Amino acid sequence: MTAHPSPGDLLVIDSRASVQFAGDRALTFRAVSVSDQPTYQGWVWLTGYVINRRGNATTKREIFVQLAGLRPATTPASPSRDGRSLRPRAAH
Repeated sequence: MTAHPSPGDLLVIDSRASVQFAGDRALTFRAVSVSDQPTYQGWVWLTGYVINRRGNATTKREIFVQLAGLRPATTPASPSRDGRSLRPRAAH
């Protein structure tokens, strides 16, 4: 992804985006805002939420990442109103 991400984008943040997210520090991130502040060429500040495997937002963060290293994430299951994950049931 070389274009600027948009609010609402679900992204994989790993070592391709910044060395600080290498290995087990990689995360799935829902962008809520993209800073328009000037920065180094090819880098951007993103504000958003870390998304867990159940699709729930767990922590709000501001991160500094390389645009060329951002990748769209597969959509995790949507959380229900009570916080449980909504997963399709298997057909029997």
